Amino acid sequence: MHLRAYTPADREACLNLFASNVPDYFAQIERADFEHTLDAIADYLVLELEGEGIVACGGYAAARPDPASDPDPNAGVAVLCWGMVRRDLHRRGLGERLLSERLRRIDADPAFDSVRIETSTFSRDFFARHGFVVTREEADGFAPGYDLVEMRRPVPWPR
Repeated sequence: MHLRAYTPADREACLNLFASNVPDYFAQIERADFEHTLDAIADYLVLELEGEGIVACGGYAAARPDPASDPDPNAGVAVLCWGMVRRDLHRRGLGERLLSERLRRIDADPAFDSVRIETSTFSRDFFARHGFVVTREEADGFAPGYDLVEMRRPVPWPR
């Protein structure tokens, strides 16, 4: 198992990971947002398995500032972005490995005091096992039938 930084050469493999999770975990309509993330994010990782190629990907970024609020509620917030594992390899520890590395990096960065994820009801329990608590829910928040669940945890998180 090898975890490394994403490069533009990995784009097609990551899009294939996304496709493998439609419609069980992602709605097809979300693909454009994922593509934008791949083009724009600096801290994005891929996980490779020997003989399998890229089998997981995910990243994180600082939350965008909210100029309408003072103080800014997004100050010091890291956001987990588009984490996924190839559908036929779920429940084998690959998502745990990818999430653990992203959280390790966020926990080590003094710029962050909390981490947020917008996930679906399908993945809520996975993140809860890592200290995330639900802060907001929105029916059909991603697409019809794909509810949005916002979760947060402090940084660093006691282990």
